[in-house]
Amino acid sequence: MNILLLIGGLILILLGANGLTDGAASVAKRFHIPPIVIGLTIVAFGTSAPELTVSVSSALKGSADIAIGNVVGSNIFNTLMIVGCTALFAPIVITRNTLRKEIPLCILSSIVLLICANDVFLDKAPENILNRVDGLLLLCFFVIFMGYTFAIASKPGTTEQAGQIAPPTIEEETEIKSLPWWKSILYIIGGLAALIFGGQLFVDGATGIARNLGVSESIIGLTLVAGGTSLPELATSIVAALKKNPEIAIGNVIGSNLFNIFFVLGCSASITPLHLSGITNFDLFTLVGSGILLWLFGLFFAKRTITRIEGGIMILCYVAYTVVLIYNTKLL
Repeated sequence: MNILLLIGGLILILLGANGLTDGAASVAKRFHIPPIVIGLTIVAFGTSAPELTVSVSSALKGSADIAIGNVVGSNIFNTLMIVGCTALFAPIVITRNTLRKEIPLCILSSIVLLICANDVFLDKAPENILNRVDGLLLLCFFVIFMGYTFAIASKPGTTEQAGQIAPPTIEEETEIKSLPWWKSILYIIGGLAALIFGGQLFVDGATGIARNLGVSESIIGLTLVAGGTSLPELATSIVAALKKNPEIAIGNVIGSNLFNIFFVLGCSASITPLHLSGITNFDLFTLVGSGILLWLFGLFFAKRTITRIEGGIMILCYVAYTVVLIYNTKLL
């Protein structure tokens, strides 16, 4: 049954990602909204819905390690595995604005979480905890991020400001389908529903298998649950890259990471304090380091392009992190 849940969830995720990308790109083209803004909002919100559902429900059930591990693990998976796998399918071109503002903001969100989650080191507290004050602080950052995103959309000539070197060619324009209103909305809603439901099926199957093997909640959150809830981002980014919409692909990852930390953890910690027991500074520093690696690869080496070689390096980094994580928990 768990294996069937895994397969069924994966199929729904792939179908939902394709529909969501087509619908979102069509809306962006109709309103002349830069694809990066669509990636940072509609697509990122939709593909992060599984993380929100899992983390909030886990927090309410008292499973803080799953709630926090889900977000931390998902963001590491997003940055290293999703960007890496997407680059293997098609090199990702990063706009100047994304390199100068969005990626540094993503790194900042990881640093903020690192600081909020180090009560023992900073305040000599008996344990690390994300309390309601931390949650409200994260939500304040989320409001600032949303204000910045919509400020980008409201400015004239945003496409040029976002770093596009030249307007899209005719061939690139044809990659974005012009769908009727009703079909665009149907694709977006249907895609989101398939992503959320498929993500839940996958997580249920993966969690069932993991718990039958006696794996701890922190490992479940950082690996299987994180990977399962990040499958929508993986599928959406790869589909967007193959359809020659790299702005949606990278914007989806960055937007999802910011949404996960600022909104998902903000909501979870505001509802109930989250005690960190199985989540360590190794995981949090890996989260910060993955964002810095993405920024460095975009800044140097290939002129704002994540190449296939760099994508392969990012995948190897994620594999190394997973191996160390499992080794530290003495599961090998």
